[in-house]
Amino acid sequence: MSSKFSIIIPLYNKANHIAQTLRSVLNQTFTDFEIIIVNDGSTDNSLEIAKSFKDSRINIFTTENHGVSAARNFGIEKATANYIAFLDADDFWEETFLEAISSLIALHTNEHVFATALNIVMANQTYPAPYKNIDLTPNGIGILNYFTSSIGHSILHCANSVFSKNAIKDIGFFDESLKTNEDTDYWIRTGFKYPVVFINSHLANHLNIENGLSKTNKKSYKSIDFKKYIEVSNEQPESKPFLNKNIYSSIIKYKLLGETKNSERLKTLIDLSYLNKKQKLVISLPNPILKFVVRIYNALNKQKNYY
Repeated sequence: MSSKFSIIIPLYNKANHIAQTLRSVLNQTFTDFEIIIVNDGSTDNSLEIAKSFKDSRINIFTTENHGVSAARNFGIEKATANYIAFLDADDFWEETFLEAISSLIALHTNEHVFATALNIVMANQTYPAPYKNIDLTPNGIGILNYFTSSIGHSILHCANSVFSKNAIKDIGFFDESLKTNEDTDYWIRTGFKYPVVFINSHLANHLNIENGLSKTNKKSYKSIDFKKYIEVSNEQPESKPFLNKNIYSSIIKYKLLGETKNSERLKTLIDLSYLNKKQKLVISLPNPILKFVVRIYNALNKQKNYY
């Protein structure tokens, strides 16, 4: 008999964090699950730490290093449960996360995507994700449109979301050509097909080790193919504010990387009516001035990205 949940954990050089992540899963009050660890060619002792956990529910596979999307896709193919959770090897759950998700599944048998509220852990402090436009019932649960509910912060994250296997078959695999933004690309595809059953209980924790600017480089950064989503958004106009917000963010990243050709390409896709005055000013700044402004802003406010 298969487990109710398959928990897919991509593992690449997370020796300092994988133990906490695994303990948070093994300590769940709901115990009917399998753990699929996909060791994506780690070069530190992450694999040895994972192997030190002796539990029959843990399954470890080692692959060559092809990136987090390939590791997740490998895990999807190995999953045997009807519901699949993605958990990065430095994120962790509160002990009732799976219990809460299981209750949501029982209450909403016709739905396929489920999530709890998220905490962001940064510099040894914990902050609740800054959600906006979340329409919930008095018991803190809502069936939400992904796009309208994710303007403040995405209601889907790899630490807080669970998908039915049927939904994943419908949505497809993670885009392995993306080395960044692969999560957002997947959430966009999800949002066009499914609502999200969301409970406003902060039961998932994302460890924000460093901000997006410091992790971005020319070799790894590639924006989502927004053009194809803009075409779909004409049939679902509620997605347009979210899409334009993310196009704006990608323009800024390309400008900071000195990728003028790519930033100008995205400018042809953005609808400026969805930007405020400050955002319109920012994308018009010359690259050197923008870099200076971002450095000053981040020095003054380390808890937020400029964009």
